[in-house]
Amino acid sequence: MNKLATMPSVSTAPAAPAAPARPALRVEHPGMEAMRMFLRNPAAIAGMAMLLAMLAVAIAGPWLHPADPFEIKAAPLTPPFSEEAWLGTDYLGRDVLTTLIYGGRATLLVGAVAALLSVLIGITLGAFAGYYGGKVDAALMKVTEFFQVLPALLFAMVVVTLFSPTLVTVTLAIGIVSWTGTARLTRAEFMKYRGLEFVRAERAIGARDARIIWKVILPNALPPLVVSATLAIGAAVLFEAGLSFLGLGDPNQMSWGLMIGSSRQYVLSCWWAVAFPGAAIFITVLAVSLIGDGLNDALNPKLRER
Repeated sequence: MNKLATMPSVSTAPAAPAAPARPALRVEHPGMEAMRMFLRNPAAIAGMAMLLAMLAVAIAGPWLHPADPFEIKAAPLTPPFSEEAWLGTDYLGRDVLTTLIYGGRATLLVGAVAALLSVLIGITLGAFAGYYGGKVDAALMKVTEFFQVLPALLFAMVVVTLFSPTLVTVTLAIGIVSWTGTARLTRAEFMKYRGLEFVRAERAIGARDARIIWKVILPNALPPLVVSATLAIGAAVLFEAGLSFLGLGDPNQMSWGLMIGSSRQYVLSCWWAVAFPGAAIFITVLAVSLIGDGLNDALNPKLRER
């Protein structure tokens, strides 16, 4: 019997569809991630809202409420919520609302400029000390230690007394005595980064020290320095208020510290002239502190997972 050769059957089933390509992972920019973390912090948002409100009143207030803060508006010691003065008058009869609005401009301006000056001095000295090390580090740290142990308030009082007490001298005095913390923080950050691979690669290609300091290391060291600069504003506002309270502020410029200092003898009979500027200083410093805490949480990778 003949055997029939059988051919193997060929499968005609359709081919399986190709697996869909996976979408590329989207890497979020560190700055956008920090902004997203900051906006998710209710305390930081509250601080930002308070600070913006204080700035809006200080900037737009004089146009909306034009007046002379040193003008006698009504009878002295007029209580608040009266027809003559909505927030009352001080012991001379000056309108507390007007002095509060105009005083905020000087106080916030001195605080911001003095904090900027202290941060610039601290970053410059700390960057050189941390990058070069050795004798440069030792010399700059000796200068930092000298200013750190120096009584800051006393030194500022001497500077303001030697020169005429103006907003410029007060700002310079505050900036000169309050940079040591930023300098030490900057030094620590530069010492951490100066031996890393990307810094050594810049040296290998012949980059100058100025480029490595300001364009390579400093951008990576900015997050803690930004937080330090934010907190320095609140400290400068308190410093200016203290000098004005002691009578060492500019007598020709109304400020919150000057309001408190000039009315401190009448605090029992004219409490509103002290309470309202004191509350303004408290709100400003609290707002800056909340913003600083929010920036610290947003810019510090170790705190983002909390």
